[in-house]
Amino acid sequence: MSRIQELIRQFCRFSMVGTLCFGIDYGVLVLLTESGLCSYIVASAISYTTSIIVNYILSMKFVFNGREDMHKIVELMIFGALSAVGLGLTQLIMWFTVESLGLFYMSAKVLATMAVTVYNFFSRKTFLEQPAQEII
Repeated sequence: MSRIQELIRQFCRFSMVGTLCFGIDYGVLVLLTESGLCSYIVASAISYTTSIIVNYILSMKFVFNGREDMHKIVELMIFGALSAVGLGLTQLIMWFTVESLGLFYMSAKVLATMAVTVYNFFSRKTFLEQPAQEII
């Protein structure tokens, strides 16, 4: 299988895991916000963090081939650091689109997720995956 075909297959697996995790993220966000337990921005941080835990488990099992030269604790720390950047981007996009553009928080979450998904895939692929042996 060519490197391009493998990348497409991998992105499809990433998308399936991401869709499940988006459901968790979005569901927790709406539940916390609509129940009045916290503001949309706090709920967004909680929901993103909740979904990232599931995402880590599924991504490292079904999407990325972990590096053999990397201890699992280091892998988890890198995943956490990359996810923290993703959380920061999500929060910034949510805040800007809701507070400055007047977008409803649920719509803002969809936009933030679409933007951060690209960052998540390529950052995790770069820092967490075993380097490919073949070149295109």
